[in-house]
Amino acid sequence: MIRVGVPYWADAPLIAKLPKEADVIVLPKAPAVPIEIDFWVTPIFAKDAQPVAPFLRGVKVVQSLQAGVDWQRNFVPPGAILCDAQGVHNVATSEWTVSAILAMTKFLPFYFDLQRAGKWVSRDVADENYRSIYKTQTHNYPPVLIEELEGKTVMIVGYGSIGKSIEERLVPFGVNIVRVARSAKPGVEPVSRLRELLYTADIIVLIVPLTPETHHLIDADAIACMKQGALLVNAARGPVVDTDALVEALTDKRIRAALDVTDPEPLPEGHPLWTAPNLLLTPHVGGSSPLFMPRAFDLVAQQIRRFMHGESLKNVVHGDY
Repeated sequence: MIRVGVPYWADAPLIAKLPKEADVIVLPKAPAVPIEIDFWVTPIFAKDAQPVAPFLRGVKVVQSLQAGVDWQRNFVPPGAILCDAQGVHNVATSEWTVSAILAMTKFLPFYFDLQRAGKWVSRDVADENYRSIYKTQTHNYPPVLIEELEGKTVMIVGYGSIGKSIEERLVPFGVNIVRVARSAKPGVEPVSRLRELLYTADIIVLIVPLTPETHHLIDADAIACMKQGALLVNAARGPVVDTDALVEALTDKRIRAALDVTDPEPLPEGHPLWTAPNLLLTPHVGGSSPLFMPRAFDLVAQQIRRFMHGESLKNVVHGDY
């Protein structure tokens, strides 16, 4: 019988999703003795995996509950297979991304600040906000109070499972899509061309895994290639963006940004990002809907069945991906 180790917080409804033929072991939060398992379902935070990993024996498969596996690699025993949870975040993360784009193009952070201050400003003040974003002296009539998404060019950097889901939700808005991935394929540009393509985009969405290749993929030089007032959306990992370069660009009102992830994370009190202009910031919430964990355990159940029947596992991680 296959022995499956699940995190200490896995409750009865989640465990009930797993095959009855498996011997499911709820791993202690801090084990004191070695535990033999074949299939390890890792927790979602490294701090919870750290005290458990040294006590596990016989692990053949390490199954992540997340699409990103940057920290899980440190806990994979020699010879074990690491699998990510590609697909489980698609809905929540793509919805967050589209929501962030719409919020920024409708200037909702600007209007939220007015709401909190109890101010009903003139249309000219709202138009000044628009002009400050694009650094133009042109006065519009009527004043510009919001932007439209239709007709804008959205670059999706990291055209994998989530990237495709983002595109599916953006297409009805009438945008133009530029797709960028590690390797070129029909309709997809290679990341090696990123900087020469950045100037074409009104909105740049980052949804790449964190690897040595993608660390600081967006640095000062990359930002310099962006249009004035371009919107940078990071739904990937904080270190994909050089924080110092981003803070400088926001402070200078060169670009706008919507971030669900930061570097460092959590963002410490007093960090300049908290007060940077033209920024929408959420505390890494993009994948955490009520349906996330049930969907993840549905995948775990599939993977366990595949392993039990000697079938190839899904989402096997090779190298950095």
